[in-house]
Amino acid sequence: MSFTRLEVVVDPADEQGFREFVSARSPALMRLGFMLTGGDQHEAEDLVQAALAKLAARWRRVDAPEAYVRQIMYRQQVTWWRTIGRRGEVVQAEPPDRPAADRTHQSDLRMVLRGALARLTPRQRAVLVLRYFEDLPEDRIADMLACSVGTVRSTTHRSLARLRQIAPELAAELEVST
Repeated sequence: MSFTRLEVVVDPADEQGFREFVSARSPALMRLGFMLTGGDQHEAEDLVQAALAKLAARWRRVDAPEAYVRQIMYRQQVTWWRTIGRRGEVVQAEPPDRPAADRTHQSDLRMVLRGALARLTPRQRAVLVLRYFEDLPEDRIADMLACSVGTVRSTTHRSLARLRQIAPELAAELEVST
């Protein structure tokens, strides 16, 4: 099999600017990818890489690269979800009994939340991440996910109810945030 290599002439200043952006923003983009994919490291890496590849192709024309790449990530995750279809629940082993003093309450909640988010659908996860992690208003989320504000509201409500069902220990934390 023969592959031809596509040669693209790139301005060195543009390439340097893109490299600096990727270097500076990769950790934050990986955290977002991790949240959007329900904690799957490999899927998060694929999501960030796909978004950065799309950004690289339009680097000169993009005024706000951070916002642009995040938008790509949100939409790409929804596209993958629609293409692949809904996945079954993620099977996880029971967590070990809680040791007495070597864990904090926050880290326990983070682990429970990560596992619960992984059991939501990608669309439910995306809505919750955008609403509570990114702190975006409902109308902006609706625009990003190409749905109505009512759909965002109902998905948020159902997603929080599902989180309460999956992880009852989060109920007190979810009451504070809603």
